[in-house]
Amino acid sequence: MHHTCTLTVRTYECDMNGHVNNANYLHYLEYARHEYLKAAGFDYAGAVKSGFGLYVTRIEIDYKRSAVLDDLLTVESKPVKRGAVSGVMDQVIRCGDMPVAQARVSWAFVDATGRPSRIPPELDVPGLAP
Repeated sequence: MHHTCTLTVRTYECDMNGHVNNANYLHYLEYARHEYLKAAGFDYAGAVKSGFGLYVTRIEIDYKRSAVLDDLLTVESKPVKRGAVSGVMDQVIRCGDMPVAQARVSWAFVDATGRPSRIPPELDVPGLAP
């Protein structure tokens, strides 16, 4: 599954030079992954209530160009790898046709203790796999 969402750069996300602060790209990517999970039919709130979660275990980001106030950004998300308890998602943030940042996000499904766990059948949606 491939998913796209949009957001607009807000004033408080910019540094004194008028560029989006690098830390805010993590927020953009997190928002897009959450939207991806909803579109894929993954019940994140239900998973948490059942004592499970999806943890980010690694993020690699390549910054391509700066985003600035009022830029309309598009975040594309797609899974590229899926194992028994973990996976990898590629994400690209664009402003128009121009890439702003590219990320590779590794994740693991965990139980209530924070240990890696297989995803129960009722939470294992096809959208988690490439």
